[in-house]
Amino acid sequence: MSKDEKENRSKPKSGALDKFEPGGELGPLDDRNEYEQRLNSLPPGQKELAQESARMADLCQYFSQQKMDVPPEVLEQIARLSGLPITERFRAIRDINRTLTEYLNDVGQDPGIRQ
Repeated sequence: MSKDEKENRSKPKSGALDKFEPGGELGPLDDRNEYEQRLNSLPPGQKELAQESARMADLCQYFSQQKMDVPPEVLEQIARLSGLPITERFRAIRDINRTLTEYLNDVGQDPGIRQ
């Protein structure tokens, strides 16, 4: 095997999902201003969906960091999201976010005053 063949085998092939990698067109953003620019460039319906999806991702990340389980009924709702039309998906994600937030308030470990 030649040296070039060995180098080509060790390099990962670029694929359709590369655009979601850091630095890619749709990759994660560290810059809040760039995030806002991308969000504002979306049509209104997609912008609302993106905002609610980001809220759900933040809530799920919080659950993960706190080592908390997401309630089973919410997991079932999340599993059905991909089959919904965009308008219904937006409403469903908003309802899921509300449910998760209420759940966090109900099981909160802080005995302090809730607002």
